[in-house]
Amino acid sequence: MILEIDKPEFTRNRNFEVEGGIMEADCVIRVIKQGEIERALCLVWKVFQEYESPDYTKEGIEEFYRSIHDEKYLSKLCWYGAFIQDELVGIIATRSEGTHIALFFVDGKYHRQGIGKRLFQTVQKKCYSDKMTVNSSPYAVQVYHKLGFTDTNAEQTVNGLRFTPMEYK
Repeated sequence: MILEIDKPEFTRNRNFEVEGGIMEADCVIRVIKQGEIERALCLVWKVFQEYESPDYTKEGIEEFYRSIHDEKYLSKLCWYGAFIQDELVGIIATRSEGTHIALFFVDGKYHRQGIGKRLFQTVQKKCYSDKMTVNSSPYAVQVYHKLGFTDTNAEQTVNGLRFTPMEYK
């Protein structure tokens, strides 16, 4: 069971079943506060380097790095995090009033445990539209398909960043 709450001080300590096994600590999904965004960006960069960057050119890696250091862009995002105890293990950030997923990363140690699905379900509930979009990296295409997204166009490359436009209805 992953808890979705807005109050960061609320946690529960018990085991629960997840896809691929049992997680021994509860995972709390909540809004990431302004003072936690730097920590979220460290997780984003770590996971990007490990799982995404092998699919990109040097230009694409540099463009991604610039994007996650663009204060104007980042200030327009709505951030949610998955926390196990005090450890941030996943993030999802949306823009355009929640209709577009801008960033979505889960620490590799926690892949295939349902954390990404719960993060997505959280932003899905907050989205006012019946449609949500994402420009998926090559690594994440299958993850988004599993969540119910469909490709809306073929893979594209812009400024070295490879992505497949996708939509969830």
